[in-house]
Amino acid sequence: MSRPLNILLVEDDAIEVMKFNKVVKNLELRHKIVEAHDGAQALELLKDREVNPDIIILDLNMPKMNGIEFLKILKQDESRKSIPTVILTTSTNHTDIKECYNIGIAGYVVKPLRHEDYMNNTKKLIEYWSTNELINS
Repeated sequence: MSRPLNILLVEDDAIEVMKFNKVVKNLELRHKIVEAHDGAQALELLKDREVNPDIIILDLNMPKMNGIEFLKILKQDESRKSIPTVILTTSTNHTDIKECYNIGIAGYVVKPLRHEDYMNNTKKLIEYWSTNELINS
């Protein structure tokens, strides 16, 4: 059964944030999105126990602290390491992909160039996690 998600979106590009929010708004469920503009800000938000995401959507290429640096710290936190983290990025670098999976991500999605493809892929991503047994248990 689908349910609204608490989503932590870690993305520095305002246009990408706007696109993601548009996809989520068009879904029937009222997902809650908390935004962070880099890994350092995301870690600060996670320290506040009121921010308790069901899923983290993470870009890799960000200022201050990139996605891989964030992942390494997140996965060392016993209380937060099981939060499913999905990479949503432009990077097709095989080294990045392999390193992210080795750290413990739940998925890796390359942002497509076509807007329609981005919308469809993001919709599928959110729909999958809103019905996933890990989150719904």
